[in-house]
Amino acid sequence: MKITLLGTGTSQGVPVIGCECNVCSSIDVKDSRLRCSVYIQTQNKNIVIDTGPDFRMQCLKFGIKKLDAVVFTHEHKDHVGGLDDIRPFNYKQQKDMDVYCTEQVRDSLHKQYDYIFANNKYPGIPKINIELIGSENFYIGTTLFEPIKVLHHNLPVLGFKIGEFVYITDANYISESEIAKIKGCKVLILNALHHQEHISHFNLKQAIDVAKIIGAEQTYFTHISHNMGLFELTNNQLPPQISLAYDGLSLDLAD
Repeated sequence: MKITLLGTGTSQGVPVIGCECNVCSSIDVKDSRLRCSVYIQTQNKNIVIDTGPDFRMQCLKFGIKKLDAVVFTHEHKDHVGGLDDIRPFNYKQQKDMDVYCTEQVRDSLHKQYDYIFANNKYPGIPKINIELIGSENFYIGTTLFEPIKVLHHNLPVLGFKIGEFVYITDANYISESEIAKIKGCKVLILNALHHQEHISHFNLKQAIDVAKIIGAEQTYFTHISHNMGLFELTNNQLPPQISLAYDGLSLDLAD
């Protein structure tokens, strides 16, 4: 299984329009982040977790030519805003796109993309097949997904454990029972917004504390704001086995 982080930033990520801070003006490519998304290539399926507003650019940047399924963590625009850009995959692959999401996310998609679900569909609109998920494990092809329930302030969000890989974004609370499911995983991707406390995201200190409890062999922080500071400077101050993620980070793991 190959994991590629297509984006590791936020809507307050970099470059921020009109901002002239040292992060937004940095020439280090690791300081320039697109919105959070993960591309997963297994033996028989290619899957993306979240299609934010940068999804089309990410597909072009990373040469994504095949996509079998989309999995959504939650319904916020920075995670679903690129759903319309599955159209080329509909056309090329000549089939509807399987979209895995909760009822809550489905209902939001009906509002945000009412034209996709209209009775009289306009030619060429995205074609999707909703597969409802909840707290129960599910398969995409032969790959097992184990949902991890977290909270984004008061909003329920799903993370996912896929083999030795765990992906959690947009969280500021994970219960002990959910942490028990992922303790000792090989690779953990966890959100860390910036240094200050935030109402709905782990800040850097909180993310470090949670990462230490989970105890993954390697943890990478994602959903990073430009207020985190320069990649190289911040990354060099992190504990062992913990690093900042960056767009294009690629991992090879067992299926």
